Amino acid sequence: MIHGLVQLAYLAATALFIFSLHWMNDPKTARYGVISGVIAMALAIAATWSQPQVVHHLWIVVALAAGILVGVPLSRVPLTAVPQRTAISHAFGGLAAGLVGTAKYYLWVGEGTEQLTAFRMGAIVLEIILGYLTFTGSLMAAGKLQGVSWIPQRPVTYPLQNLVNIGLLGAAVAMGVYLVTQPAGPLAGTFFPIIIGLALLFGVLLIIPIGGADMPTVISILNSYAGLSAVAMGFVLDNKLLIIAGALDGSSGLILSIIMCRAMNRSFTNVLFGAFGQVQTVQAGGDDRVYKPETIQGAAQVLEQANLVVIIPGYGMAVAQAQHRVHELYEQLTRRGVMVKFAIHPVAGRMPGHMNVLLAEADVPYGDLVEMDEINPDMPQCDVALVIGANDVVNPAARSMRGSPIYGMPIIEADKAKTVFAIKRSKNPGFAGIDNDLYFQDNTFMLFGDAKVVVGELVKQFQGSGSH
Repeated sequence: MIHGLVQLAYLAATALFIFSLHWMNDPKTARYGVISGVIAMALAIAATWSQPQVVHHLWIVVALAAGILVGVPLSRVPLTAVPQRTAISHAFGGLAAGLVGTAKYYLWVGEGTEQLTAFRMGAIVLEIILGYLTFTGSLMAAGKLQGVSWIPQRPVTYPLQNLVNIGLLGAAVAMGVYLVTQPAGPLAGTFFPIIIGLALLFGVLLIIPIGGADMPTVISILNSYAGLSAVAMGFVLDNKLLIIAGALDGSSGLILSIIMCRAMNRSFTNVLFGAFGQVQTVQAGGDDRVYKPETIQGAAQVLEQANLVVIIPGYGMAVAQAQHRVHELYEQLTRRGVMVKFAIHPVAGRMPGHMNVLLAEADVPYGDLVEMDEINPDMPQCDVALVIGANDVVNPAARSMRGSPIYGMPIIEADKAKTVFAIKRSKNPGFAGIDNDLYFQDNTFMLFGDAKVVVGELVKQFQGSGSH
């Protein structure tokens, strides 16, 4: 009776997880997706807990309490910190999988090596390698995103780096093959902890050479790894729900990674081993080029007379937490009959959909958020392109500068607008380490300063003019 109810609960949880992913596709149903996912997880925990073989109830209560104590504060981080919070969640998921695999291995060793079949050993090896490398890799990614002083945001490279990384992973896999073929072999007890150590080290070394510009893709890849480790954990525990939920997590992360890579015209190997974000010695243009500054008053006058304004947000908007001021500017312009669209690049910010989340939080209508491929044909008819904290994703060098780290990357074609205003905190280059050709065009004017302050001053200009 209990077994039947448990399986029924698992089936319901599986369906809810699938609906959760489906509903998250649309902002109108995203809230249902979150609720569905919460209910599914609660069902899964309750069903597992109710099984007769579970006897250590106190430990489950302690684990739930610990999870709540950590999870509640993590849910209250500002939206600018969501990328690193997401990375930490992946770290916890990877660590959980790794610990479960480790515990099961030593439990079955204690019960007799006949428990360690080739299939079980293979699942455990896969689980600990993926789980532990996801743990340290995600912590490194979170540190880079948070700007931790001892973890540089730019790539750290050294001679023979890729060879070292491949060698470490190859050694772990080779020892894993030995464990699968000879789980009771004389070296099994020695190889198992070494595999764990290599996986932990590989996770660190995998992320060190990756710069901040690739973090959206890296987070997606780590999400995929965490899901695959959960699949392996499901096979180890003989839990179908874990297998299905992990497969959903892993496949969605993989699909998102592919989308991100296409958006940057890069491959997985290029992201993981290309060290995108290194400071380049060759600049995009000559040293004699100068920026053309514009005043707040002058920019406001041009914006007010425009028919179509395309706002292009980037990480600078997120850092300044300027999304609410941007919404106020949107309202001021639309009241004056100006059509305003937001051009969203797939890798703008530090995580997939970062700009969408920030603008949605500020109540910007989702229908006015336009993807790169849809907005680019309209850019020649755009009167004003307002670039807020974006850099590499609008750099025309991606089309023309061979040898540039962003060459071939699809960009939002802000340079084709009639007038461009670029809000930027400083003259420093973006993550790619090269100057932005857009800023030196004849039709581009710079508004230097913190995005929140600059956009706020623009709003004040419109509020003042509206009172007359």
